[in-house]
Amino acid sequence: MDTLSSSFLPKLHPKYIFSPIPLSPPRTSPHPQPNSLNISSVRIEDKPQTTTTTTTTSRRAAPQPVKKQTPPPSPQQTNTRKRPSTPKTRPTEPVSLPTTIFNVVDGFINTFVDPPLRPSVDPRYVLSDNFAPVDELPPTLCQVVEGSLPTCLNGAYIRNGPNPQFLPRGPYHLFDGDGMLHSIRISDGKATLCSRYVKTYKYKVENKNGFSVVPNVFSGFNGLTASAARGALAAARMVAGQFNPVNGIGLANTSLALIGGKLYALGESDLPYAVEVAQNGDIYTEGRNDFDGKLFMSMTAHPKVDPDTGEAFAFRYGPMRPFLTFFRFNADGTKQPDVPIFSMTSPSFLHDFAITKKYAIFPEIQIGMNPMEMMAGGSPVGANPGKVPRLGVIPRYAKDESEMKWFDVPGFNIIHAINGWDEDDGDTIVLVAPNILSVEHTLERMDLIHASVEKVKIDLKTGIVSRHPVSSRNLDFAVINPAYVGKKNKYVYAAIGDPMPKISGVVKLDVSVSDSDRCDCIVASRLYGESCFGGEPFFVAKEPNNPSAEEDDGYVVSYVHNEKTGESRFLVMDAKSPNLDIVAAVKLPRRVPYGFHGLFVSENDLNKL
Repeated sequence: MDTLSSSFLPKLHPKYIFSPIPLSPPRTSPHPQPNSLNISSVRIEDKPQTTTTTTTTSRRAAPQPVKKQTPPPSPQQTNTRKRPSTPKTRPTEPVSLPTTIFNVVDGFINTFVDPPLRPSVDPRYVLSDNFAPVDELPPTLCQVVEGSLPTCLNGAYIRNGPNPQFLPRGPYHLFDGDGMLHSIRISDGKATLCSRYVKTYKYKVENKNGFSVVPNVFSGFNGLTASAARGALAAARMVAGQFNPVNGIGLANTSLALIGGKLYALGESDLPYAVEVAQNGDIYTEGRNDFDGKLFMSMTAHPKVDPDTGEAFAFRYGPMRPFLTFFRFNADGTKQPDVPIFSMTSPSFLHDFAITKKYAIFPEIQIGMNPMEMMAGGSPVGANPGKVPRLGVIPRYAKDESEMKWFDVPGFNIIHAINGWDEDDGDTIVLVAPNILSVEHTLERMDLIHASVEKVKIDLKTGIVSRHPVSSRNLDFAVINPAYVGKKNKYVYAAIGDPMPKISGVVKLDVSVSDSDRCDCIVASRLYGESCFGGEPFFVAKEPNNPSAEEDDGYVVSYVHNEKTGESRFLVMDAKSPNLDIVAAVKLPRRVPYGFHGLFVSENDLNKL
């Protein structure tokens, strides 16, 4: 490799590309196994490719421009407007002396100062199996191999997730990858798959340079020495003009949301990125949106959209006071003033929240900034076992935090919220969410996490908080019928951790059952089969505009990957059936890596984008 190469990647056979550090154990076994690496599609070259990539099954040890076959265009691709989908890479330019020095220093840090020794930040472990990234895929027709696609699925199911543009040079956490959207566009029973990076500022800067420039947030600052070294290197790159953090350093790799008639790719460390899905199924990034200068720094990746009013409620959090800021958007996308919350006592890891028709509910959990752990060489984010978790409740149209109320809920640590609603004329609030029982493992050992879905009731008059489990099974990434956000719902569709972050199936919960007999509320389930794993389910109603339709009258959809055959499918399951029967299966033209959160956008909403 040339001077742009990382010193962390010696010129060895790809099988041993990470030597001399021993291979990490595979996800399926707690014991180390030799030659367990299985990364099937990773860009390790340090210069941008000069051709559009469609699919690949092996890695290259050095940059070799290769012209790859592009799948034939689908019928929808004819007579559609052409727009650039990927920034064109510049011809190779002479490497500057500062760039050479920076990359040498970067390699030294990754090899000697802070090598990826822990499994949670070891790329050979984190990017194994179907967690390995893939190249972009232009719109490609798929084959419906079972059943037929219901007409209510006309539109696009889009799932976001991390997909590093370049093979990591050092520590890499699952949350650190560049955002890639995998969209299956459905029209009249036909399906088209497209995978595109969200063209964030970070992505474009690094694509232009041909190597990683912005340090990884979750894995790059472990210990004072590593933090100081990478912080100094990042500052030097900024001074040299390689990147400007004012333009955002986020990944947009977590989720998607429709806000004010626009579709956004979201990541909580940056502003939203507007994206669009074309008629032919292609995905375009329109740009970073600060909502006319009213949105600052960042926004949650889990805004809540009221299905009745069209308003979107959101927040941002950070390490400096106020640790939490609440805000909302009108139905037309106009952002309303911030409501800073100074009563949050510490910088908690606040990933998600819930709304009711009257209130917003915020969790303050035991995970947060942990300077002592970082000084000892650990992650800057960790668990504080001495902290008592709380739930904060504020009127959702509050103009300040004067009406904010906090309630202690010992042992209740939630990363995701499923839903919330009001009872007793607004005097009682109900929250349904998975409680992380082993919170200390949240970022370091996801395979040891067990999440138990619980129902929590808060009596706003007496301050009494009651809670009980809805299911003892390891469940997370749960969704409901979107028409019931903020309203009392009966059914929940949750992913089965086996263990997390792998998902072996989906269950349907009836949370109303627990009101009477407190039994396990699983009323339907489907396992994907041996060596088959999926992602977050999503519910699509058969008749979304029919107010009299039953809550569970619809379909549950998800991408599922078979690790034995290497084949990925898009499954459509009947939400009302006791076994979540498969009504349609679409064979995808290439694998879709495991990811995070998705969204279904109807044909009507796509046409409005």
